[in-house]
Amino acid sequence: MMKVAPYGSWSSPISARMVATGGVHLGQTWLEDGVAYWVEGRPAEAGRYVVVRGDPFSSPVDVTPQGFNARSMAHEYGGGSYCVHRGTVVFSNFADQRLYRQEPGGNPVPITGEIVDGGWRFADGRVTADGRWWIGVRERHDLGPAVPDVVNELVAVPVDGSAEPRTIAGGRDFYSDPRISPDGTRLSYLTWSLPWMPWDGNELMVADLAPDGTLFDHTLVAGRDGEESIWQPTWARDGTLVFATDRSGWWNFERWDGRERVALHPAEAEFGYPQWVFGERSFGFLSDGRIVCMYDSDGRTHVGVIDPVSGELLDVDLPFDAQDAVALSTEGSVAVFTLGSATGADRVLWLDFSTRGVEELRVSSDVEVDRAYLTEPRAIEFPTEGARTAHALYYPPRNPGFAGPDGERPPLIVVAHGGPTANTTALLDLGIQYWTSRGFAVVDVNYGGSTGYGRAYRQRLNGNWGVVDLQDCLAAARFLVEQGEVDGSKLLVRGGSAGGYLVMCALTFTDVFAAGASYFGIADLEPFATGDTHKFESTYEHTMVGPWPEAAELYRARSPINHVDMLNTPMLVLQGTEDKVVPPSQAELIVAALRDKRVPHAYLLYEGEGHGFRMAETIVAAREAELSFYAQILGFEPGDDIGTLPIENLPAAR
Repeated sequence: MMKVAPYGSWSSPISARMVATGGVHLGQTWLEDGVAYWVEGRPAEAGRYVVVRGDPFSSPVDVTPQGFNARSMAHEYGGGSYCVHRGTVVFSNFADQRLYRQEPGGNPVPITGEIVDGGWRFADGRVTADGRWWIGVRERHDLGPAVPDVVNELVAVPVDGSAEPRTIAGGRDFYSDPRISPDGTRLSYLTWSLPWMPWDGNELMVADLAPDGTLFDHTLVAGRDGEESIWQPTWARDGTLVFATDRSGWWNFERWDGRERVALHPAEAEFGYPQWVFGERSFGFLSDGRIVCMYDSDGRTHVGVIDPVSGELLDVDLPFDAQDAVALSTEGSVAVFTLGSATGADRVLWLDFSTRGVEELRVSSDVEVDRAYLTEPRAIEFPTEGARTAHALYYPPRNPGFAGPDGERPPLIVVAHGGPTANTTALLDLGIQYWTSRGFAVVDVNYGGSTGYGRAYRQRLNGNWGVVDLQDCLAAARFLVEQGEVDGSKLLVRGGSAGGYLVMCALTFTDVFAAGASYFGIADLEPFATGDTHKFESTYEHTMVGPWPEAAELYRARSPINHVDMLNTPMLVLQGTEDKVVPPSQAELIVAALRDKRVPHAYLLYEGEGHGFRMAETIVAAREAELSFYAQILGFEPGDDIGTLPIENLPAAR
């Protein structure tokens, strides 16, 4: 029988433990000789990343043995941590950041030297056809801890470990996507320089590749720093180069034949993605030359096939339309990729175009959840500042065992994604269902600056970080209040990284929210403008806020820590001790201000965690603490036994 209970107080079988350990993170697919490979991030194994292999005829098998963690720390966000050549896996190991060679059935053998504190980081490599060289990105931290001393370059590493890595391209701030042509005589790669991020603009280069790994005669093919962004250059079997470019306003495909660029399928859809991590791939070639691709349109992810001659796009009918990691590989008539849906977890799919058969090689979560507890999101487009519209996914509360009191509306959690140049998708997220099954409504906002809606939408945030994103999150909440969906007096906001910064802005510059939770958020923008972060994002604020030091006053105006006189809303602050992107000093600034003003707050610092919590115990503790924080601030008793989070300065009356 259905119980009537206050929203937020419902008990749910979707526990924090289930959120933390009920699944793995899937990504970085690879396909070779009829065998699929992928990477699994496992919170239950202290966040270890494992290369796994499988096919439709056998169960998945771990390739990475215990004691190893296939995770690169290049750019801090990593990605592109392994490649496969004739069954041999070459991967970056997290603990020492050395490259290892692992023969089929054998143990990993280091092929790069040991550098103190993992000062050399490797990513995004490929092995030459003869098996002699690994060609990829090296990030050197051996010259000192300051940002100017971090050097990124392309290197050639002997796969047998017989010599030191040799630099083959350098002088620019960043490199990625080194890809060897089918005949082995050319190498394509992307490069860009500060202050730009790769989605602002980068350059696609092609160079001749000698048998010893040396590069010469570099040619600019496409792109320009700050003006045109190139995504995933990939060689076709005929020696032409295909890539996605946003020069039309959308990441669309073009082909380069050595002389000119030709558009393949112009469309108002995104066939490319922001390059936050190395090695992501959204398309590949079948043996007949057709392009299998993943693309985003109308807030959903589609899988399609493009005819290379006519440019015609045909969608593949699949019951999946949401992704977490952009991971697609092809070989022969087969494509392997990760995809999920609003009610189905992310999975590794094997699609054979010769038989039209689809096989599931791995599902990210083996937890059985009654679908009656799962709420499907509704895509909403709502009015925001400047007579524009913005986008979000709205999740109403749902629990078959409970109903809210008559006449009451649920509290709303506004979720601000990180990045800020990222986006949220409709992929099943037990972290969101944790809230909705307890009686919270959730709106996951793709504020101006998010990807998936074209370059112009992405550039709305340029010069307006802390303004447009905040306006859009407020507009999403206002829209749902006006629609009668939620209680306007019980609005909450949560987010991590750039989303954590938005939380601090929302609780400082507005009085709209009852409380908020900032995960590794930014309190003061000035240190980032002056280098107190990692190299990859060291000048990100140049476009998001303005050039430094010319825009110094704007940085101060947008920093919550400079306006603590306006800060009166309860805040939960969560931080990792090993965060190199947003250091703990940022959390400590806002916590000190909250303490001085006697604003109700709690501060949770997790040992060993970096930028994004990966250990199961941390995820459990943080989630339960957040629920307890909201319950105490809003004045209800949680329906599950989660313990009570100590909150400083919480009035006894609460």
